[in-house]
Amino acid sequence: MVRITEELLRQRAEHNNRELFSLEEISLHQQEIEKLEYIDKLCRDLKILYLQNNLIPKIENVSKLKKLEYLNLALNNIERIENLEGCEELQKLDLTANFIGELSSIEILKHNIHLKELFLVGNPCTEFEGYRQFVVATLHQLKWLDSKEIERSERIQALQNYRQVEKQIRDQEQVYLLQRAREKEEALKKIQEKQEKKKEKQIKPKPGFDGRWYTDINNINPDPLEDKENHQQKETEKEYQEWKIDKDDEEDRAFWEEPTPYTPESRLEVHRHLEEKRRVKENIRGQKVKEKPPRTLITAEGKVLNMNEPKLHFFLKDDEENNQFILDLAVYRHLDSSLIDVDVQPTYLRVMVKDKPFQLMLPAEVKPDSSSAKRSQTTGHLVISMPKVQEIIMANRKTPTLVKPSDSNKLQTNIKRERVEKLEVDPSKYSFPDVANIIQEKERIGQVPINLQQQKVIDTENSYVDFEDNQDVPPLI
Repeated sequence: MVRITEELLRQRAEHNNRELFSLEEISLHQQEIEKLEYIDKLCRDLKILYLQNNLIPKIENVSKLKKLEYLNLALNNIERIENLEGCEELQKLDLTANFIGELSSIEILKHNIHLKELFLVGNPCTEFEGYRQFVVATLHQLKWLDSKEIERSERIQALQNYRQVEKQIRDQEQVYLLQRAREKEEALKKIQEKQEKKKEKQIKPKPGFDGRWYTDINNINPDPLEDKENHQQKETEKEYQEWKIDKDDEEDRAFWEEPTPYTPESRLEVHRHLEEKRRVKENIRGQKVKEKPPRTLITAEGKVLNMNEPKLHFFLKDDEENNQFILDLAVYRHLDSSLIDVDVQPTYLRVMVKDKPFQLMLPAEVKPDSSSAKRSQTTGHLVISMPKVQEIIMANRKTPTLVKPSDSNKLQTNIKRERVEKLEVDPSKYSFPDVANIIQEKERIGQVPINLQQQKVIDTENSYVDFEDNQDVPPLI
């Protein structure tokens, strides 16, 4: 049974910041509520109240809602209209698909002078002869009845035949009330019979298993047939559970196939049956769910296991230049950093992501105190830097130096000099032909004489071994 409590009201008032004193609208539909309570004390300013599809048998504890304009009580177990005199601003009342048989109880709605719409579709009273005429003649302020507008001519005619229609309605009410009294007695007898059957009838298990387990406390030494007996016992228990489930299915099928009248008692019975079936399923589901064994991160021998339970992509880089390991762990981008716990040990690394471990064995020993962890603001990746314990001495690489433009000429001359020195030969061992006079100069008429560059004549006879041609010294000629 679900009761209306302050906590339930606050949960359904999230649109109003869970505040009740200023709440104007609340929906409590499909909550399996069986009694109206506390609403008139906690929510005085309510204007709209939804209570459809529950198990409410009586209208109560709403008379203090002075500002209530719309009350929806469709699909409940209400049999009489009552306790609505205090709802002074009530304009719309929905009582669709209830069990209202006392049609004369609508006379109490005369005090609700602002009532414009009334819904009684699906109630036993709508089958009475003269039902609509009686309602129209009784409630003068009503404008709509069962989604149909009340015309002026219809009201005049209903008022003219009111005495006759009222007598018919009273007679039909008495017949209905007698029938309801018989239905209540039958429902009460049926409930008592079911309770007696439950007490007398006990589930008899199949032969070979009585539903209890026995242990021989004196049997210290294991019996070679013990495993076989345990296996047979488990098989018997499994067969018993299957038989029990089949029997429950047969009972459930018989319950739904049994013809029953549509009454508040039968509706409650269906609700109880469904609730019991739901509870049994939850118990079976709870038995089937096995507890997960504790995680083994480090074995008894001290071996660290690699593990990636959160299933994250990662990349481990060996940065030899800085003598460290860098781990790039692709943590979810929108995951809060408070849900991440990093633990760096000398030989392994462990990262807990939402209580799921990521553990990695490191190739070499690192310094936990000097390690650092950072998180990218764009991708959300976790980058962990772990310096190594053993430092590796790397050879210094020659870094290129920038050459100034003023020194470029000197550099070029030095390079040329080196090239000349490398290509120098001994002139005493070789003779070179004189090519200075191969081409004779010719005077050209009408043209400016061509200035030919004076060629150096190498005198092989006067050359000696220690000769050095220095280009920085100007020629003597």
